[in-house]
Amino acid sequence: MEIQIASLKHIKYCSKISKTISSSAKVRGTGIALRSPQYIQTKIENKNAIIAINNNEFAGFCYIEVWEHGKYVVHSGLIVSPIFRGKGLAKKIKTMTFNYSMKKYPNAKIFGITTGLPVMKINYKLGYKPVTFSELTDDDEFWKGCQTCKNYDVLNRTKKEMCLCTGMLYDPKKK
Repeated sequence: MEIQIASLKHIKYCSKISKTISSSAKVRGTGIALRSPQYIQTKIENKNAIIAINNNEFAGFCYIEVWEHGKYVVHSGLIVSPIFRGKGLAKKIKTMTFNYSMKKYPNAKIFGITTGLPVMKINYKLGYKPVTFSELTDDDEFWKGCQTCKNYDVLNRTKKEMCLCTGMLYDPKKK
């Protein structure tokens, strides 16, 4: 299993990653923002993605987005192919994404929003703390990314103050 910063040679996996995110959202029945292959490709082209490959087969993925001119970094799209689940791969991908973000954006607050307990546990072990949405970016472009989630109406009704997701934040100044 190779876990690495995604590069142009990984563009061929964009459709598979997108489909895996979509099918996981349907199976789990929880909120997951969908991402197109083109969107995933831009993350790879910008060197803002981590990918796991096993014998030339897509195994897992996570990408980084930067908000408010580097004040915030978010980890999104953490997904593991069904045949590789339950083996600790998500934790390895998330840890590499976290370490890469710390190196690339050393002063940024790192956050994520999730409905998944396993991701919350991984985040907590990395030093994230649960926070209210008001402590996350207020950039409208970030929140537009939630529009494809089935719970977007909750976020909209509460004026972005709460949703079914839990916001978690790592502040490097509060280690």
